[in-house]
Amino acid sequence: MFLKIRRGRNLDVTIRGKLSDLIQRAAWVLAGGRSSRMGTDKALLEIEGQPLVLRVADRLAEVCGSVAIIGEGTLSNPGQYANLGLRVVPDSFPGLGPLAGIEAALAATSAEANLIAACDMPSLDASALEALFAAGGDCAVPRHADGRIEPLCAVYHRRIHARVRELLESGIRGVTEALRLLETGGFALRYVQVTARDTFANLNTPEDLARYRAEYSWEQKRG
Repeated sequence: MFLKIRRGRNLDVTIRGKLSDLIQRAAWVLAGGRSSRMGTDKALLEIEGQPLVLRVADRLAEVCGSVAIIGEGTLSNPGQYANLGLRVVPDSFPGLGPLAGIEAALAATSAEANLIAACDMPSLDASALEALFAAGGDCAVPRHADGRIEPLCAVYHRRIHARVRELLESGIRGVTEALRLLETGGFALRYVQVTARDTFANLNTPEDLARYRAEYSWEQKRG
């Protein structure tokens, strides 16, 4: 099935998949981080006139029934995501990093399965995201051949919310450490083999951004 939806005035996307599956899934884009290596808020950097956070939202919307942004912006501009046409949910633990963003998404969601991704992964594709949903478990996380994982583009079941909040309150900040504690605490983690390395590539620096813009422009001209 192909389902055309409009989310606000700026995001018009086509969703692929069974409607019953999409309704049970929610997507959340983590924004509002420090972006120290980029030097400016990555979420609002534009590629072909589209903010990066909306480009990622487009990718997630291909496999989910709803998409929202986690994070209200920076201290100097707390409402900077308000006009992007998507629901914006603030962190319950502001300033504590992406684990706090995951907690906020799981606190706000009504969906069982939640795809939570950083705002700087514009190369995500539907097939890789569908593989995460298909893996099941309490968390489904991409894993590279060398053992590296991608916890900031993963599916989290809402039943882990209470434990994630407990970990934050106990002083845990790292997502990888939180996943380890979830697994040793009896939650089911599923690791999904990454087949295309660039799918989960982050844009962390101005050089990364320039490279992606050049590659995207070349692909558009070739297509």
